[in-house]
Amino acid sequence: MGSLLTLSGTRLAAMIRRREISSREAVDAHIEQIEDMNPALNAVVCRRFVEAREEADAADAKVARGEALPPFHGVPCTIKECFALTGMPQTAGLVANRDHFPDTDAVAVARLRAAGAIPMGVTNVSELCMWMESNNRVYGRTNNPYDLRRIVGGSSGGEGAIIAAGGSPFGLGSDIGGSIRMPAFFNGVFGHKPTGGLVDSSGQLPVAPPGVLTYLTTGPLARRAEDLAPLLQILAGHHAALRTPPEEVDLSRLRVVTVPDDGRNAVDPDLREAQERCARWLGARGAKVEEVHLPGLRDSLEIWSAMLDAANGPSFSSLLGQGTPIRAGRELLLWALGRSSHTLPALGLAMFEKLPKLMPDRGRELVRRGLALREELGKLLGPDGVMLYPPYPTPAPRHGKPIVPPFRWVYTAIMNVMELPATAVPLGLNADGLPLGVQVVASHGNDHLCIAVALAFEREFGGWVPPRLSRIRAPVAA
Repeated sequence: MGSLLTLSGTRLAAMIRRREISSREAVDAHIEQIEDMNPALNAVVCRRFVEAREEADAADAKVARGEALPPFHGVPCTIKECFALTGMPQTAGLVANRDHFPDTDAVAVARLRAAGAIPMGVTNVSELCMWMESNNRVYGRTNNPYDLRRIVGGSSGGEGAIIAAGGSPFGLGSDIGGSIRMPAFFNGVFGHKPTGGLVDSSGQLPVAPPGVLTYLTTGPLARRAEDLAPLLQILAGHHAALRTPPEEVDLSRLRVVTVPDDGRNAVDPDLREAQERCARWLGARGAKVEEVHLPGLRDSLEIWSAMLDAANGPSFSSLLGQGTPIRAGRELLLWALGRSSHTLPALGLAMFEKLPKLMPDRGRELVRRGLALREELGKLLGPDGVMLYPPYPTPAPRHGKPIVPPFRWVYTAIMNVMELPATAVPLGLNADGLPLGVQVVASHGNDHLCIAVALAFEREFGGWVPPRLSRIRAPVAA
């Protein structure tokens, strides 16, 4: 893999600014990598290569004129397809949205472009961004660059896959149940879910109502940890997004809480060992480390579902039907006959979402438990604490496997309704060549602590490991 394809966006921007490389060279290198890798991955689902090259030439002209340059001037990137990017499709994986092409950028996209980033295209998602496998009836399925038989996660799965394959230094994702962190983990890159409400999430599909906007977060995925902090500041729209520069965090003063599992979904031994290794390493640096079991996490699925339902957003069934609820049972029969325009996970969610409304008293009790868990986590972490927690019980599963059992993504989802910042950090590969990783969580507003630990783990454990190109080019097997 060429050297430009392994560098951070921050490093590429510095090289462009110093005229060591041109923006056009950086953009061309990444476009060539996408053209080489994407046929097997199906990660980038619509390209804007002509426009990206024109924008790169314009960026180089600004450098030549000696103009003031924004932080990511001339650096290529990718954008999750559910975000509005002028001239690009914005279907969010829903067949009924096939003809939707926005004429303005989402706020987060506009901020990235104002910072000098050059989008090369948009990447695949799950149907309406509500499942952990990026597969839909518009673009099909995305494959994992470490093993094409495995999932990339969802719903920012196209982002995770193309960044891992060297096709983009960073990208834009969104997360309401783990949609940044699971793709980052499964594809061995970094992903940061910001504190709830820190970044404007408008301009994406499906449209989130006000009550959900602190649960739905917009954030970066990147192959190098050093991009996370500057990207978060850009996306948030102000430098106060980080209370302290992550590089200035004293690890020896951290309180580290390591939680091995949620008490319900068993964690793969390789992931447990990787998390324990991280805790030991922080302890050796002087941090106070404590292993804790939190009984409240056993109810993560029920709490997440009840708190989302209490936010009074539109039903998922009505989103699938563009305002008119679909008849999920009928669509499930059509799916079995190969005639539905929806995916099986989407239909399953349309049926599952009815359960909280059938038991309103139970729903209110679960919301109460959720608020109690939020308070418990806030006290446990305090102003100087981080929590190590698995991002998922296993490395990337094979395609279709997450359906049975279907709810193991609760390891990430619970942090959304807790409104806590969390970073997915890669920790090398297991014996099968699949990425390992850990989720680093901090108290509300302490995004800088998550990112500081991510930077430290990258230095110690290596961070992103580029996949073997022979695996990506291999034919897909069932």
